[in-house]
Amino acid sequence: MVQTSNAHGWENLLAERWRHEAGELPSLVPRDTEIAVLLRGRSVVDRRGGGMRQHTVAKRGTIWLCPAGVEEEFISVSEQMDDCLHIFLPGKPFSDSMLREYELDPARIELRYEAIDEDPFIEFAANQILREMSCETAAGRLLVETLALSLSAHLIRQYSGRPVGRAPAVRGEKPLDGKRLARVEDYVDFHLDEDFTVTDLASVACMSVAHFARSFKLATGKSPHAFVNDKRMALAKQRLADENWTIEAVALAAGFSSHANFTRAFKNSTGMTPQAFRSETRGW
Repeated sequence: MVQTSNAHGWENLLAERWRHEAGELPSLVPRDTEIAVLLRGRSVVDRRGGGMRQHTVAKRGTIWLCPAGVEEEFISVSEQMDDCLHIFLPGKPFSDSMLREYELDPARIELRYEAIDEDPFIEFAANQILREMSCETAAGRLLVETLALSLSAHLIRQYSGRPVGRAPAVRGEKPLDGKRLARVEDYVDFHLDEDFTVTDLASVACMSVAHFARSFKLATGKSPHAFVNDKRMALAKQRLADENWTIEAVALAAGFSSHANFTRAFKNSTGMTPQAFRSETRGW
């Protein structure tokens, strides 16, 4: 394993980057739904699971889907895979997305065990996850929560073993009205140092997560996670000017898992390190 999202504290998605040597991988029965994306290079993969055998000549962007509970009896990699992203979606957000998008009993959904030549949406989500793993943001957990829900809904629409019908059309989507927006903004301001979720914000607005996210962006011009990220970074600047706050404490309050990740994100945002910003603000 080359990299993992474990240190970021994501609760609804786990991501790992692996380098797979040529050879056979051990059989397993995944507890979560797994999406594997080849990030670079080529290989040939043979695998057997759910009563199906698949032979894949893989290139950058090739995807393997293994639903939770389906035993992968055999996996053989003929050429080393230098960089492969594995995304694991736990049961709860997966079930929630199914209920939200289709109003169906999750037990009726059966995803296919499938090798996929390419899928632009999965590749987009993978790139967002990789970016957050490498350069953490102040609202990365909200971003990943949204990606997990969107990925789950996408899998249902595209790779369900049973017909699920078309997703409900978005009818006349409107910006969040003033009262709901004010409630959400007040909630964000009051809980800015806490680890809240997009689901929490949608509940404050009395809306589904998907409807809330779209309406919020129409009203503010920003996604919920971008809005919260900007708020937390602005507050971090104020605290850096306060001698009673250490840089480590500012980083933790802003939602970062480490001082180093905060420093990297702050420099990307402002062009200077937190220490340099503090010195300039105080005229040192």
